[in-house]
Amino acid sequence: MKKLITISAIILFVTVGCTGGSKPSADDIITVDVMASYPEKELILQDFMEIEYIPLETASEFITMAYVQYVGQDVIVVRNRNRSSDGDIFFFDRNGKGLKKINRQGQGGEEYTFLLWVILDEDRNEVFVNDHYSSKVFVYDYLGNFKRSFATKEGVYYDQINNFDPDNLICHDGNTGFYDEIRSTFLIVSKQDGSITKEPPIPYEKKKTTLVRLVDEEHNMGYSAAPRNQELIPYRNNWILVEPSSDTIYQLQSDYSLTPFIARTPSIQVMEKEIFLFPGVLTDRYYFMQTVKKEYDFATSKGFPRTDLVYDKQEKAIFRCIVYNDDFLDKKTVNMVYGDITLVNNKIAFIQKMEAYELVEAYKKGALKGRLKEIAAELDEESNPVIMLAKPKD
Repeated sequence: MKKLITISAIILFVTVGCTGGSKPSADDIITVDVMASYPEKELILQDFMEIEYIPLETASEFITMAYVQYVGQDVIVVRNRNRSSDGDIFFFDRNGKGLKKINRQGQGGEEYTFLLWVILDEDRNEVFVNDHYSSKVFVYDYLGNFKRSFATKEGVYYDQINNFDPDNLICHDGNTGFYDEIRSTFLIVSKQDGSITKEPPIPYEKKKTTLVRLVDEEHNMGYSAAPRNQELIPYRNNWILVEPSSDTIYQLQSDYSLTPFIARTPSIQVMEKEIFLFPGVLTDRYYFMQTVKKEYDFATSKGFPRTDLVYDKQEKAIFRCIVYNDDFLDKKTVNMVYGDITLVNNKIAFIQKMEAYELVEAYKKGALKGRLKEIAAELDEESNPVIMLAKPKD
């Protein structure tokens, strides 16, 4: 189907919010110089990840772009991704067999107007649909029957939602780039009525936005662009919170305590041309990160130059990093921070969607091996995508 050294281990005696929970040791907190030039390191994905390929069944009622929303023990949830959402939510089992499709998009009180994100509460058999157009989260059962809905906090739209604990969601405010007010961009909200349980406070001096704006006064038009890196990242049953205005990336634990995770230098507060730091895939050994420079050319629609980094906890060093998928004989690179991967839960390091037509082309060139080669041999260009699940090796 076509269609982001000087490295020093530092102890930061900082606790924000509640105390409690396990605190990181000195070796767990690193300082990254976002302007430094680091030596290069090449990694093979299969050396530190268990890889599973799941070809999604291609049937008339299950034709999908396969943007992965949720992966559970027995189910994979995907959706299509268009500028105008078609509202389809597809359920596949962990072998890729189509189970069902639900769609409650519409203009009624029990219907979502736009499908931005979907997650499941598997204990309660509930489907949560994030509709930022109507500033609501809709809740259905597994058959698509409406159960309830609740409004997002006023002035906030949730661009990310996920399960925090049995009773709460954790959400990120996608409006953060459009205001200068110092406020939390992360919210813990009740799954029942959307009330705010907690707003973890990330300290910083002055608001720094990743957003680049262009005002066309002649035509009374405004344009904006942002790097769109993920700012809410699962890690070890906790959450990594990235506030671009802060010099510290924090880990939020189940008792709502915040502990420093990564520090950056120089301070974002003193940079005239900002370089931001975003983490991505995180394992017990490797912290994959990316620096993103705040530059964008609206004429060419290009910008936000990125440098991929990795912190190796064994070597206690930072490198510029390239990761290769060893199932491709032509050294296929894998994005570990931003791009065609999805970070959705703590048991799976990341998910990558692989287009069938690209796999078919690689197969015809003799560029595949192993299980991926076997799968590609059974595909055609119009087949549903293949989902790659990457799990850290023990």
